[in-house]
Formats: sequence, C-alpha cells, structure tokens
Amino acid sequence: MDRTVVAGLDGSPESRAAAEWAAREAKLLGLPLKIVQVWEPVPDHLVQAPLLGAETRHHWSERIPREAAEGLRARHPGVEVVMEQLHGTPADALTKAAEDAELLVLGSRGMSGVSGFMVGSVGLAVVAHTARPVVLVRAGEQAADEHQADPAGIPSAATPYRPVLLGLDASHPDDSVIEFAFEAAARRGTSLRVLHGWNLPPYYVYGLTADLRLHDELVGQHAAALAEVMRPWRQKYPQIEVTEESPSGSPGVRLVDAAREACLVVIGRRVRRSPFGAHIGPVAHAVLHHSTAPVAVVAHD
Repeated sequence: MDRTVVAGLDGSPESRAAAEWAAREAKLLGLPLKIVQVWEPVPDHLVQAPLLGAETRHHWSERIPREAAEGLRARHPGVEVVMEQLHGTPADALTKAAEDAELLVLGSRGMSGVSGFMVGSVGLAVVAHTARPVVLVRAGEQAADEHQADPAGIPSAATPYRPVLLGLDASHPDDSVIEFAFEAAARRGTSLRVLHGWNLPPYYVYGLTADLRLHDELVGQHAAALAEVMRPWRQKYPQIEVTEESPSGSPGVRLVDAAREACLVVIGRRVRRSPFGAHIGPVAHAVLHHSTAPVAVVAHD
C-alpha cells in the first residue's frame, strides 16, 4: 500500500493546526495527505439529545471534514487530500490508521504557562502504542513559526527554516531516529542540532564541589561519545550542517529550552511490549508536554 501522511481531525483548533502542518509535510515528502476523523459510537440513550441530533451529527461528520479538506486543497496546491471517517475509540482508531502511514500528525492542546500540559490522553496513548512516527503539533502553529526571523525580526515563511533539533541518548543511539532527523533537515534545506543531555551520577556530585576537573572530564567523555555516534551520519549527509552539544543537566529541560529555536524536535521512544499504560519515558513526556515546536516521536526497539 502506498504511504500517506495521516492527520487526525476533530474540528478543534489544535487538530486544524496539525492538518495544516501535515499538508506542508506531505508536500515536502511528495505524498498524499489523508485526513482522518474518528466518530466515536454514542450510547443509544444519548442519540436523541438535542446536541446529538441529526443536524449536529451532519455538521460534525460531514460538513467540518469536507470544508477542512477543501481548504487544505486550496492552500496547498499540488497536495492530494483525501478524507476518511473511522468509527471506534479515537486512540484505537488513530493507532490503526497509523499502521500504513509514513507518519501520523496529531494536535496538542497548548495551554498558557510553562506548566500547562500540551498532550491529552488520546495523543499519549497513540504515541505510546504506534510503531510509526507520530508528530504532535500545538494549537496555533503556523508555517512562519518554522522559519527564521526576517530583517524586521518577524518569522516568515519566505526565510530559511530553523534547525531541526534531535534529542539523542549517545549511549543508546538508534539509527531510525537519527535518520528521521537527518531526512527532515534535508527536506527543509536546514541544519541539524544534536543535543545529548546527561545527568551527573549521584556519587560524583560531592566530589565535583572540590574538583571541577572531574566535571570537565565527564563533559569530554560525553562529547567524544556523541561525536563517535554522529561521525558516520556526517559522512552520509555531507550537505547537512551539524552541531553537537552534550551539556550536563536534565535532558528533558535542555530539549524544551532548545526547542524554542527549532522548526521540529525529533526524539526516540523505546517500544514497550506491554499493552497496558501509556509508557513513553520521562524525556519524551517532558518534551511532548512543554515543547513550543512540533515534536516527532520515532519508535524503536
């Protein structure tokens, strides 16, 4: 089956932003865009309620997706846009829809303040259970947000893309995550910033207060490990400018801070075979909930 870019649409501002991002990515990839709307079964005793009458059901199940598709075709000429309506629980249906997708794009409900969660239970469940890359896009995301500022200091779609940011654990790197980040940078004609954050071992903390040379030694070890991981990828993608950083400190915090200057954040998620719970790891959890840039989560073994 031919690959497509799939975007979930429920009529919310965040899902509309996700559909717009998905259309731009589909154009970069040269792939069709499939807009998926999930219609969750309504209990029989609620079907007759005024808010769930025939007119309302028609509005949500036909008018919104039709108008969304028409708008996407008009704003993104050359991108094939198709609609598909699925039935079932949103998390299960979207996870199923992702199986044959190049990537799945979902909206995140950006809240005000640094403590506001950006990803709901459906998004977390889909990220945790799909084997395909999933991109989370915050509400209000626009094309200009992915680009550098113009001479007036205003981001513009006419300026080059901001760098792609790759969060990498140099001690357990995965080729699929690294390749995804390089390909994303190549499509955009931009640079790649690789960030390997690491925490100091607890038993080193006391010694560091007396010997800062120990800290410098650890920094050097992590920088060397990151450089070794990236060496073959630099050779494979010589056209991509790569910067490597391996600062000490919380990887999640470091990535969230760096995301402010990125067009896309790429992180990995180790596949967990348990069917229960939405286990995505602490770093992915922090980045998904607080990143100001779209986040691509790439599953790997």
